[in-house]
Amino acid sequence: MGADLSWSLDPAALAVVVGLGWIYTRRWRRVRAAGSSDAPWRLLFCTLCGLSLIVVALMSPVDALSQQLAVAHMVQHLLLADLAPILLILGLNKVLLRPVTRRVQAIERRAGPLGHPAFAVVAYVGLMWLWHTPVFYDAAYHHLAIHVFEHSWFFAAGSLYWWHLLSPIRGRLRLSGMGPVLYMGSTKILVGFLGILLTFAPELIYDAYARGFHVWGLSAHDDQAVAGAVMALEQSIVMGIALVYLFYRAINESEREAQRAERLEPA
Repeated sequence: MGADLSWSLDPAALAVVVGLGWIYTRRWRRVRAAGSSDAPWRLLFCTLCGLSLIVVALMSPVDALSQQLAVAHMVQHLLLADLAPILLILGLNKVLLRPVTRRVQAIERRAGPLGHPAFAVVAYVGLMWLWHTPVFYDAAYHHLAIHVFEHSWFFAAGSLYWWHLLSPIRGRLRLSGMGPVLYMGSTKILVGFLGILLTFAPELIYDAYARGFHVWGLSAHDDQAVAGAVMALEQSIVMGIALVYLFYRAINESEREAQRAERLEPA
């Protein structure tokens, strides 16, 4: 069977992407029109790339191939839970978020335990493992409504998880010191272990691919192994890049604090 490389139109997903793009671009242009340097082009670029990855995950041939290949389905999950949320959050800063900052902080306070970084870890890891159990995986494969529900939860859990690490707003439980390392290490190791289990599983786990489409010469078992390897490798690469970025950001923040202290010292 040949690979299905067709595009699909998901009106709901397209409406969300266009709506978010319009809201962000309108705010970005307003800040830029005010003569502020707080709306650089790189922020707009990050946001548009993040929105584009949602389109790739849900409407490009990646979505069509997910019905033939487990590895394509895995790519969908990683785009929605990691790469798209990362880019969308990197497209924000304090000035762009100023109209909603107090509202976001109020939500964090009212969320209680649900707003704690530990909950984000449990949600991210728990959902990854839950949706990759055979029962839930096959259910999402065979039922469109469950598949949409699955993708929504991946994006929500991923956004919450990366918000604690990359948010430009100083929250009440901001990770500092070794916090980001422990936060990411605990999560990525547990999810990476899931990928290793899929890679070296001696038998086919998911009945959805038991028919063996043999796309690009892959058997169902080899496809499952490649999907697991992609998950494990992606977790390692993303963790490494994120830790380097967080280290770089911490140094810059420290330098800015030192400069601010020097300016205030005479006063």
